[in-house]
Amino acid sequence: MTLKKVALNDIHEKLGAKMVPFAGYNMPVRYSSDKEEHLAVRNSVGIFDVSHMGEFMLEGPEALSLIQRVTSNDASKLEVGQAQYTCLPNEDGGIVDDLLVYKMAEEKYMLVVNASNIEKDWNWLTKYNTNGVKMENISDSMSLFAVQGPKATQALQSLTATNLDDIKFYTFVVGEFAGTPNVIISATGYTGAGGFEIYVDNQYAGQVWSAIMEAGQEQDIKPIGLGARDTLRLEMGFCLYGNDIDDTTSPHEAGLGWITKYTKEFTNWQNLKQQKEEGIKRKLVGFLMEDKGIPRQGYDIRNEAGETIGQVTSGTLSPLLNIGIGLGYVSKVYSKSETTIYIAVRNKILKAVVKKLPLI
Repeated sequence: MTLKKVALNDIHEKLGAKMVPFAGYNMPVRYSSDKEEHLAVRNSVGIFDVSHMGEFMLEGPEALSLIQRVTSNDASKLEVGQAQYTCLPNEDGGIVDDLLVYKMAEEKYMLVVNASNIEKDWNWLTKYNTNGVKMENISDSMSLFAVQGPKATQALQSLTATNLDDIKFYTFVVGEFAGTPNVIISATGYTGAGGFEIYVDNQYAGQVWSAIMEAGQEQDIKPIGLGARDTLRLEMGFCLYGNDIDDTTSPHEAGLGWITKYTKEFTNWQNLKQQKEEGIKRKLVGFLMEDKGIPRQGYDIRNEAGETIGQVTSGTLSPLLNIGIGLGYVSKVYSKSETTIYIAVRNKILKAVVKKLPLI
């Protein structure tokens, strides 16, 4: 299969990025080191090119009812200029994808989906689109830059007349940015470090990237790869589709009950509601390693008696804490904060402790 390239592929290669295949795209995994890039975002500011993400526009009088039908959260609560985190439940109790819904105008919405699920999500929406909602897949014409970190506002403010402090968490504005029209500036992100996501038409991507890099010089802005994106989201306990949530994990098991609203009917809502009422049997937890070692996806989680009680779904060495951290599903009885668990790392059994999220 031929790898797709983001609009700024050549720029990343010139910057010396190590490029790797990710979700069908040739993507920058790191420019310097994961640790250096991670700490740049936590302490200052960094820019990610995440243009591999998918964007769908849904328009028409039935757009909201289609979104309500397929997503777990209540999109009727959205006002123009607001975004919402939600998921697409499947018919078997699992999750098709997690996504963002942007209310662009009355009867017009943008859905932002995971790169690996663009085709799958499109087909899923099409299946339920029985009332003629106009759907457009604009993924291949949009670039997306995430400018993340405590100094993101300072780095970007000179590029727009919009007061960035006025853009509250999970809201957005559409306006001129870096001399470019119709840019979506959204106070969202996947790092827990604050900042903005900038959606721009591919034709202006190079201009906007260069302007951000130049404007952020004083804050020592750095380009950041997917390696640090993963360690940053893991410290926060944010789910990654394909690792921590998938077609077999329910929103309640994954700790996503807060985006699952029974004020409306949606795919599989009765079964999920029943699961909520009866209680789940397993739960996604965050944990810190007490013994030295790095947990990895697929490693067994055990109890004191050596019985397998679950599996690690994501794990890494936290650049901030300098210890192993992870997420994994465990039997409900072991999910309470401060519970001791054990991770089977190769031929060793290492001690860990369940922690409330975020892990930092």
